[in-house]
Amino acid sequence: MGRITVPYGVRGWINIQPDTEYLDGLLDYPVWWIEVNDAWQEFPVAEAKVHGDHLVAKLEGVTEREQAFKLKGKTIAVPRSELPAPDENEYYWSDLIGLEVENLQGEKFGRITSLFETGANDVMVVKGEWERLIPFIAQVVQEVDLVSKRVLVDWDADF
Repeated sequence: MGRITVPYGVRGWINIQPDTEYLDGLLDYPVWWIEVNDAWQEFPVAEAKVHGDHLVAKLEGVTEREQAFKLKGKTIAVPRSELPAPDENEYYWSDLIGLEVENLQGEKFGRITSLFETGANDVMVVKGEWERLIPFIAQVVQEVDLVSKRVLVDWDADF
């Protein structure tokens, strides 16, 4: 859902770069989960707001800059049960990562390792013999089968 970048001020506030569709989407969740020392911990949000092109937040229990600095680079998550169900033909990126990608000719390209936005559309990063960048658009993505963990694409193997 987002990533903590750096502390904000001296009273334990943090800067967050959200990975949500809307800049303020993370503000809908009163409790965030952050991985600390290889374990996910709950952090109730005391205060949070949009600050330019990112968010700033004060988490309960984080009262000093040094505590906030220890959270630098950490990922923010929320339980899946709290997320809205995606609409038809919409997917959470986390559901797509790890899926096998093959084209209409049955050629396997590898697995989706990440996705990113370009402004025009989302792009799948598929790693196999080599890395491919495949647009996640209706003309290319023919089928997403979460059960069989496969994405069928209309994409030439030479691209």
